Amino acid sequence: MSSQSVTAGAPTDPGLGAGGDLITGRRRPGEAVIKALLASSAFLSVAVTVGIVIALLTPLLTFFQNVSIVEFLTGTTWTAGFGAKTSWTDKQWGVLPLVMGTLTTTVIALAVAVPLGLGAATYLSEYASERVRRTVKPILEVLAGVPTVVYGVIALTLLTPVLQSVTGAQIFNNLSPGIVMGFMIVPTVASLSEDAMSAVPRAMREGSYALSANRMQTTVRVVIPAALSGIVAAIVLGMSRAVGETMIVAIAAGSQPVFTINPLVGAQTMTGFIAQVASGDAPQGSPVYYSLFAVGALLFLMTLVINIFSIALVRKYRQAY
Repeated sequence: MSSQSVTAGAPTDPGLGAGGDLITGRRRPGEAVIKALLASSAFLSVAVTVGIVIALLTPLLTFFQNVSIVEFLTGTTWTAGFGAKTSWTDKQWGVLPLVMGTLTTTVIALAVAVPLGLGAATYLSEYASERVRRTVKPILEVLAGVPTVVYGVIALTLLTPVLQSVTGAQIFNNLSPGIVMGFMIVPTVASLSEDAMSAVPRAMREGSYALSANRMQTTVRVVIPAALSGIVAAIVLGMSRAVGETMIVAIAAGSQPVFTINPLVGAQTMTGFIAQVASGDAPQGSPVYYSLFAVGALLFLMTLVINIFSIALVRKYRQAY
């Protein structure tokens, strides 16, 4: 009888728990403050993005009033950072060499990070014991905290001499920073992929074992497809970090904007150009100064496209359990 009276007196609206006590229905002290802080965090992120767009817009319009957007997007020669002349007509503004350098190092980094990251995630999720997982995963994630300037020095002073002796690469090249950048984003790919694979219900694995599949077959045919949305998100996040990396490529890739896909020669990236010119003596209001905003806007647009593509893939392969 007592149990029935408690049940009858309890609130039947499931929404009461969202902002108040489940029993009394009264709002908890501080709930409104927490909600306001969370909302402020969300709106602040949006405001920062809008602020970046506004900051880029005016210099970008000035740049394209003097440089054809067709020349900028299709030209294969970029001389904005060369020489002391600052006239618009004395420079060539084809951004493709910078884009090609960025894409080359990014592809190399992904070629290193994706196999290693997925391999580490598969081992930690499906093969390692709980003790090993608790020990190895934090150590792996420490790599993400190493300053990128350290990776750049390693690429230039340790890896580049080896590549020179083996492949005949130049002192500044895209291969060395690409490989080191790949190791830098391994923790990102591995950690997020392992989280996605660990979230796959145990019942799916047991069902596969019941059908006589071994552990490898279960991992490849059941766990990875079920966690594909999280794995894709991890890879795209690693790609975004590789595209936006500055110090590694600025130190080890060189400062010559060459339109080439040969990873053994040096080629400047978009972030490398921004770092070089922004830390130099480009006077405010000069053509080179405005070119920084044009390259930055293109880099922002590339990152936005990558994120939109990532969201589309995640939604396509997302599975709810």
